[in-house]
Amino acid sequence: MLDKKKFYINGKWVSSLGKNELKVINPSTEEAFATISLGNEVDLNNAVKAAKEAFAQWKDVSKKERIIFLEKLLTVYKKRFNEMAESMSMEMGAPIDYATAVHAVSGQSHIEDFILRLKNFKFEESFDSKSNNYISYEPIGVCGLITPWNWPINQIALKVIPALATGCTMILKPSEISPISGMLFAEMIDEVGFPAGVFNLVNGDGDGVGSQISGHPDIDMISFTGSTRAGKLITKNAASTIKRVCLELGGKGGNIVFADSYPNAVRDGIRNVMSNSGQSCDAPTRMLVEKSIYQRAVKEAADEANKIKVDVASKKGDHIGPVVSKTQYDKIINLIKSGISEGATLAAGGPDLPNNLKKGYFIKPTIFTDVKNNMEISKKEIFGPVLSIIQFETENEAIKITNDTEYGLGNYLQTEDKEKAKRVAKKLRSGIVYINGNGADSGTPFGGYRQSGNGREGGVWGLEEYLEVKTITGWK
Repeated sequence: MLDKKKFYINGKWVSSLGKNELKVINPSTEEAFATISLGNEVDLNNAVKAAKEAFAQWKDVSKKERIIFLEKLLTVYKKRFNEMAESMSMEMGAPIDYATAVHAVSGQSHIEDFILRLKNFKFEESFDSKSNNYISYEPIGVCGLITPWNWPINQIALKVIPALATGCTMILKPSEISPISGMLFAEMIDEVGFPAGVFNLVNGDGDGVGSQISGHPDIDMISFTGSTRAGKLITKNAASTIKRVCLELGGKGGNIVFADSYPNAVRDGIRNVMSNSGQSCDAPTRMLVEKSIYQRAVKEAADEANKIKVDVASKKGDHIGPVVSKTQYDKIINLIKSGISEGATLAAGGPDLPNNLKKGYFIKPTIFTDVKNNMEISKKEIFGPVLSIIQFETENEAIKITNDTEYGLGNYLQTEDKEKAKRVAKKLRSGIVYINGNGADSGTPFGGYRQSGNGREGGVWGLEEYLEVKTITGWK
């Protein structure tokens, strides 16, 4: 059993002043493998005090010096890369090969990209050649960073690195369900030797430390990734202090498969949803298929889902692991049962455990067909390996169905008609549109429309989230 009960505050590992502890569960085995403390208000206040005091000096550290710190962090991250992959495999159930090739790599790539963006970023510039006005970009201050359990180091890097790069100080609260990767990251920060108080880590749950962060008068900004429900609560709690609130929330992405799509479009769409055990906010969990190829697509989808293996996270190979917790497992199973009761056709998977597994939070890759967009499985973010297939006849109908959701994070479309692809992409109401399986490059902005959140993470846009913009007149 790992003892991870200390917090990182003001450059030191310190014991929690609270008495509550939490066992961290390995979702492959349903057994505890670590213990953390759940912080209280005094723990958080100590972290905020340290961050506030450190800000007075850190905000004036030169860009060149901050780059040196981040380059040292990159070196340490590479050295402990395998530890990071192993921690996420244990805490959230990512198969070890996937945890290595995707999760751990994402943390490294974000550090590398933000170093590049920081080198080219201008913190001061003239308004234009004819004006005597001057524009200054300045760090916003003390930041509260709350990260999720489904992409732990990805989201930590997307928040912590730009905050450090812009001269902010911070308190990180990783998800209490998958906190070990965040604590490992804090060890890396400590090894680099960032000034005391610049980075602080306090573990806790949403009702405790999470709500205390969002309402704290000395925290100038909140960056939160998680559920839309929690995002609404954070926004309300932060309102009294008028702090900046950046949210990356839920999604219910559509994947429009036109009749002229490339041959493997349906199978690739299934693999996309099922990766990470369906626990990705921008997963294309509604597949819209043109009527003329609908029956073929249904057969391909079911066949591909049945080919996907499900197994424990510690095993190497190409398979998906469990979902992260008993709470998530129960929610997903109930929604699968809801789809059946609503009249959708279960074409693959279902609520039973995979045959080779007797314990663990494992769910079969599940495909529903004959789905209507007003069913619960079409409206709710299931956050598991479950996909709904919806039929459409016209381009405009596909666009209407895709946009008929409260979310707007990521949408997808498949067609070999380049002009149609551009035309449809412009009409989809989401922060990102993926055409023909092409991924987003490092440094491109990520975020959502509507109830998928506000603000953008990544690249220059990610740096700007942590900056105030000041106009100075009479400069020349």
